[in-house]
Amino acid sequence: MKFYLFLTLPLTTAFTVPTAHTCTTPKSTVVSSLAAEPAGINGSSQPKKVIVLGGDGFCGWPTSLYLSDQGHDVVIVDNLSRRNIDVELGCDSLTPIQSPNVRVQAWKEVSGKDIKFVNLDIAKEYDLLVQLIKEEKPDSIVHFAEQRAAPYSMKTSKTKRYTVDNNVGGSNNLCCAVIDSEVDAHIVHLGTMGVYGYGTSGGEIPEGYIDVILPGGREANILHPAYPGSVYHATKCLDALLWQFYQKNDQLRITDLHQGIVWGTNTPQTVRDERLINRFDYDGDYGTVLNRFLMQGAMGVPLTVYGTGGQTRAFIHITDTARCIEIAINNPPKAGERVEIFNQVAETRRVRDVAKLVADKTGVEMNLLPNPRQEAAENELDVSNRKFCSLGLDPITLDEALFNEVTEVVQKYKHRCDPTKILPASFWNKKRAEECASLDPSSVKVKV
Repeated sequence: MKFYLFLTLPLTTAFTVPTAHTCTTPKSTVVSSLAAEPAGINGSSQPKKVIVLGGDGFCGWPTSLYLSDQGHDVVIVDNLSRRNIDVELGCDSLTPIQSPNVRVQAWKEVSGKDIKFVNLDIAKEYDLLVQLIKEEKPDSIVHFAEQRAAPYSMKTSKTKRYTVDNNVGGSNNLCCAVIDSEVDAHIVHLGTMGVYGYGTSGGEIPEGYIDVILPGGREANILHPAYPGSVYHATKCLDALLWQFYQKNDQLRITDLHQGIVWGTNTPQTVRDERLINRFDYDGDYGTVLNRFLMQGAMGVPLTVYGTGGQTRAFIHITDTARCIEIAINNPPKAGERVEIFNQVAETRRVRDVAKLVADKTGVEMNLLPNPRQEAAENELDVSNRKFCSLGLDPITLDEALFNEVTEVVQKYKHRCDPTKILPASFWNKKRAEECASLDPSSVKVKV
């Protein structure tokens, strides 16, 4: 599919999107192709030294355990900023997460494997980051170390500035540190599907690069135009430009993963000991939409659907996040090759359809709230995820059995829920804040 750059890309299209878009590559074909290439495609499947930046977080922690379980030598780097934001917002994880030191000790006890933890702020402690890379000499550096919540990034001028300073500054520091350390480390960055916008491509969203026709009929394949919907998403777009520059200028090897909305809580590794449990955010700032719905349904709270619920979004289970990271690590681009980009998604669903799944299962009602976000009320979304499928990913899709796992977690820890934190508390602009002014956090009641 080609687009003319001198035309405006349509905001709505005639394309019909399926309710779910999943891998279509036959699993048997994938298995046989990988068996014929034991070293992996364009890379090595041998155990690696991996630094996981942001390894204490919602995605970083289970990914670190998964990589360790697969035989990789893992070093977690985190400045614990997410835990500090818990204090700032007055809202803890629904699950009682342990300190990093307790976590890694528990993993040692159940697995016999060591994970090193380093408390370091990559956006501020540049010299220590360079020193760490020189000492550890990692094969890969996984970059989760960014403020990850769109609502929080829109909360105040302070949180907007913090998100830009932390996210863009940290990504730039990482590139500079790899160059200064003279260690040929492959950077694997967790991006977001939100860099593309939603329904602005005129059809299926390709994986990072899009075919266009320039004036004069010249054909080109360029980085997909950015269309961010929040300050958080804007930082991921800026990251994408940094990756392009440092690859071109310094031949850094970089993979950018445009991930969908993550759902689920635990993985096969985190369930091995209570001390390994992953965090579960349920509040309006950090709770991802499906996890919020599952928590609300389990606690008898009407589901907080924003606007019409017509937003179509991409989803991925937390277990697949970890699996995708390892696939990316095992298949790095060669030196001099352009930034590799994967769409890290399992399927697409409309929000109100997801809400109905949960409502039908739990018996709670759907509550259509004024939308705190500046976004289209309805959109279509068709996403290509062929690269991960061709490398062996058999993605987990929305399944009631997995809903049960999340519901069980909620039931066990529901006494830790603060119902006043359930409604949205961050608004994209003054108009959105005014439209949501009637929302009363104290009105939310949970079933004991």
